[in-house]
Amino acid sequence: MAEKAPRHFWLCADDYGIAPGVNAAIRDLVGRGRLNATSVMVVAPSFTPDEIGALKNAGRVAVGLHLTLTAPFKPLVAGFTPLARGAFHPLPTNLRLALLRQLNRAALAREVDAQITAFTQAFQRPPDFIDGHQHVHLFPQIREAVLDAARRLAPGAWVRQCVSDAPWYARLDDPKGLLIDVLSRAVRRRASELGIKTNSAFAGTYTYRPDADFARLFPGFLVGLPAGSLVMCHPGHVDDELKRLDPLTTVREREYAYLSGDAFPKALKAHDLTLN
Repeated sequence: MAEKAPRHFWLCADDYGIAPGVNAAIRDLVGRGRLNATSVMVVAPSFTPDEIGALKNAGRVAVGLHLTLTAPFKPLVAGFTPLARGAFHPLPTNLRLALLRQLNRAALAREVDAQITAFTQAFQRPPDFIDGHQHVHLFPQIREAVLDAARRLAPGAWVRQCVSDAPWYARLDDPKGLLIDVLSRAVRRRASELGIKTNSAFAGTYTYRPDADFARLFPGFLVGLPAGSLVMCHPGHVDDELKRLDPLTTVREREYAYLSGDAFPKALKAHDLTLN
């Protein structure tokens, strides 16, 4: 009997640009063939010409925009509102405003356009895909702006949706995963209406506790994963810049260690999956 061809999926490292240690870890994994996608934060301090050039030379990888609209980062466009002390609001406030549809639609549209344009200028091409830092691209109002901008400014790009194939009762210990699953359904439906592609399924969320065992969790993300799915990850090396900007620190080291180790390719083979 002929052996089954492995199914292609996307393994995407988020947050390129947030700090030099994260950037270096992502490039290393790209060079090893352990990642086939990464999404870039154009408002972050380590989104620099040198870091952009290094990513271009790291190896074959799809590069997307990691739309960023939460603190401590600041908008690209003047006059963005609402702000908190000159920066975007923290995630909980941003989500509440979006659910109540109290974000400024015009300012939001200008900022989304500006971040896509900044990416296009830096890489001399539009992003391969669009997703969001802390999943903001799934929020009401923001998702409408993202899909509209994608259609106009990045017509070949696909947009990340985060609907999982796993049953809801199997994810009761992952409240974040359940929330973004619900929010994603509107994104997937509207993207389909507009003819914008999305990934077929999604995995990779977990509770980022200090003792989280990524090596144990990761194979579970692959169970039953259909072709064209996306698994999110956050590998990185911890440095002072990362500590200043993001609470997600030591778990990034664990993710990097697993993805660069011997167990990772064995897990892909066991589930008939490939990054190629």
